[in-house]
Amino acid sequence: MGSKMDFALNQIAAPTLDSRSFIDLAARLGCTGVELRNDLADKQLTPREFMDGETPAAIGGYARAKGIRLLGLSEVYGFNRWSGSISDKVKLLVAQAKESGAESLSLIPSNDGAQEPDDKRLSDLRSALALILPMLEEADLVALVEPLGFATSSLRHKREAIEAIEAVGGRGHFRLVHDTFHHFIAGEEEFFPEWTGIVHISGIIDPLLEPGEMRDGHRILVDTRDRLQNVQQVKALRAGGYSGAFSNEPFATAVHADENIEDSLSASIRHIAEHVVR
Repeated sequence: MGSKMDFALNQIAAPTLDSRSFIDLAARLGCTGVELRNDLADKQLTPREFMDGETPAAIGGYARAKGIRLLGLSEVYGFNRWSGSISDKVKLLVAQAKESGAESLSLIPSNDGAQEPDDKRLSDLRSALALILPMLEEADLVALVEPLGFATSSLRHKREAIEAIEAVGGRGHFRLVHDTFHHFIAGEEEFFPEWTGIVHISGIIDPLLEPGEMRDGHRILVDTRDRLQNVQQVKALRAGGYSGAFSNEPFATAVHADENIEDSLSASIRHIAEHVVR
């Protein structure tokens, strides 16, 4: 358990920064890499378009010049509700990942609260994965499937994702996101370090919130008050053999408005490392 941890930044941690400034921030913090997001404008967190209108090749090259890995591009939301529009979004993100040199792209299940039989829900998941797999094979890329722990999510549990991936023969091109927030609110107890492509970390401190009441807007940087058991989850993943990056993904507006975000991130990273790496 004494080996060094690799930390990363998801772009939601500092959405007001342009891509190059964000990469610079990660480099100053000693991070391994970054995840860039295509949904920041949709979330009204920035007026800028994805990668600030620069080519993926230019942004990927800038990251490499700074010694920063482009760990992933996010995201295709609702990928398991397959349609022509979803197909187009996957093709575009695959092309952007390939051009930029990104190591992966993110697939997010629908969180619309639709009530449907498990047979249909899981059949739709397998069908979507089967259609995405040839795109990944052609581009030699990995897609990260991220179960969402919300009660309204169409894919809450990692085991269901793994079973669907194996059913379509996708073991070589699909992996999972282990998100400490979603793992906690879903009440999951199983860890799948061998399937984990990246880990998202964030904290919640409000003592009055029940797990079913926790939302993205509550997610801050991990500190001593954390209720999500980030340190315990990180230790379990590392003990199981996971050696990849731990990427900070705080959604709270208080984090986005933090004028000292670099210091706050540094303190959070230090807190986790000190409690995990002993």
